[in-house]
Amino acid sequence: MDAENTLAKIAEDIRRCQDCELAHSRKNAVPGAGPANAEIMAIGEGPGFHENEQGLPFVGASGKFLTQLFSNAEIPRETVFITNVVKCRPPNNRDPQEQELKACGAFLDKQIETINPLVIITLGRISMARYFENARISKIHGKAVWRDGRLIVPMYHPAAALHQPKLRSVIMHDFAQLKDLILKEKERLAATAPGKNKEDETTQLSFF
Repeated sequence: MDAENTLAKIAEDIRRCQDCELAHSRKNAVPGAGPANAEIMAIGEGPGFHENEQGLPFVGASGKFLTQLFSNAEIPRETVFITNVVKCRPPNNRDPQEQELKACGAFLDKQIETINPLVIITLGRISMARYFENARISKIHGKAVWRDGRLIVPMYHPAAALHQPKLRSVIMHDFAQLKDLILKEKERLAATAPGKNKEDETTQLSFF
């Protein structure tokens, strides 16, 4: 089964899932959206009201801001696979609970394995915690770290700018640096790869 069909099967499994209480209050599960061969994957926290209505990720106010952020970074949103750590809306947009994170974790792991992105952008402290346990987002936002062959970039959630306007400029600055950050890290990866040659370098730098 190719990656596109595998993602479609995962999405169908998510829509049928009854493994936590969120299944009983959702209108639509939100598996995620984007190309199966995406080199960038963005992982948020959980669907909100509009996402629950439409079954698509980041379609409300924070989604519009995320689209603007990617556009400002010269990264077309449609080239990014976007999803959340939980696939159904928590009541009143509360934080996902441990059991809910555990129930959805296997689906997210399968999506990451299938897409095999080079870059994962975590949006918000809850998705950040998958890779940076006990870290504070205020300390590490916008800084990239290699983990298991992937570049992990923790970012504030776009909704943070809606609730705390003073963070808007911080978030915009972080995303404005994103393209150069990824290119720099890809160059470093290419330069340190065993048996690197010119053809390898061209392949590595064809990201944008």
